[in-house]
Amino acid sequence: MIINRANLNTLYTGFNAAFRGGVNTMEATSQWKRVAQETQSGTSEEIYPWLGKLPGMRKWIGERVVHQLSQHGFRIVNEDYEDTVAVPRNAIMDDKYGVYGATFTQFGGAVAAHPDEIVWPLLGAGFTTLGPDGQYFFDSDHPVIGSDGSMTTVSNTGGGGGTAWYLMDLRMPTRLPLIFQRRENADNVIRHDDPRDESVFRRLEFEYGVHCRDNAGYGWWQLAYGSKQELTPANYDLARTAMMQMKGDHGRPLGLMPDTLVVPPSLDWKARQIVKAERDAAGASNVLMGTAEVMVVPWLA
Repeated sequence: MIINRANLNTLYTGFNAAFRGGVNTMEATSQWKRVAQETQSGTSEEIYPWLGKLPGMRKWIGERVVHQLSQHGFRIVNEDYEDTVAVPRNAIMDDKYGVYGATFTQFGGAVAAHPDEIVWPLLGAGFTTLGPDGQYFFDSDHPVIGSDGSMTTVSNTGGGGGTAWYLMDLRMPTRLPLIFQRRENADNVIRHDDPRDESVFRRLEFEYGVHCRDNAGYGWWQLAYGSKQELTPANYDLARTAMMQMKGDHGRPLGLMPDTLVVPPSLDWKARQIVKAERDAAGASNVLMGTAEVMVVPWLA
């Protein structure tokens, strides 16, 4: 191929199309949207003052009870992410650039997988990372106001020291336990393919890259229960019962119905035995069958 602007434009169009194909393919299989609410950011960071408690009605006795949402502010700072690939100038000149189409497809797949890569690790880190209320996201001492007006605590963890698993209430897509905050999208490949560019002069390479700005953080801790106890029917049932009985401020039941059991691949079989098998280990009818959907997440491996 003769290296001129017209031919390089045609080459870029093909590379970018392969990139978009990779994005679309991976997005179709991504899992992060199941557990993370996507928000649009308009600046370097966002503060979420509404994450301390789930909204709810109360009987109006006396004056209104004003919930100071600012007391529960939680900050998510956007970070820059990039990926760059180089195509040798000589490969283009010698008409061997076709093999790079697959590279750009993988390039797009990596961009689409980026939210999964930063959302899912939040769960494992949640046992030792502070959430919106100033406690660890998975903690035994989340502060709430009791029915008598005094402070009390609520737990969303089973403790333990083994492989972590998680039970969640994901029925409302606008109210999820995690957040993916997007500032700038990596929509298209950015090219650095002028024959006069320094990369060509010094390394005989045309460079193509992507850039995005975003981050992930914690949402409502009430919607997720994390445990490192062995995944057994008994421990699963304890977690499920704890979530359904969870109360918010002033002793108000939150009406949670956990519907998703999130596990790494190593716990896939155990999870399915608990909520998918018709009979338990003793051969009796499995009363836990159908109580949750199993979500196996490779990013938790």
